[in-house]
Amino acid sequence: MARPDVPIEMLERLRAVLLPLPSCDEHDAWVGVCWRVGSATIAHVFGGEDGLFRITFRADPGELMAFERLGPPYFRGEWGENVVGMLLDDDTDWDELAELLVDSYCIQAPARLVALVRRPT
Repeated sequence: MARPDVPIEMLERLRAVLLPLPSCDEHDAWVGVCWRVGSATIAHVFGGEDGLFRITFRADPGELMAFERLGPPYFRGEWGENVVGMLLDDDTDWDELAELLVDSYCIQAPARLVALVRRPT
């Protein structure tokens, strides 16, 4: 089965979170779409050969085991030391995902850009 294109509705939700971040740019990936700050990837969304959609992002290394223990919809990325993935479906908590994506940005971005990000206290 071929990998499906990411639905525009899903892309629009992700863009609303990521594109307002300082110097965050969207790029076509080898499959799907990714967002970067400089050359550092913040998030990558793609359709799998199984027809399901996933997003990967960066997490604090101290939180990786927690994500692994949570299980679905989370999974450990197969590349990168701090890559976490999440299955996107009808049960996705988009507010939680938005927080995780901002955290990913803050892990990947230079401190001068992170200082410009308004985060919940």
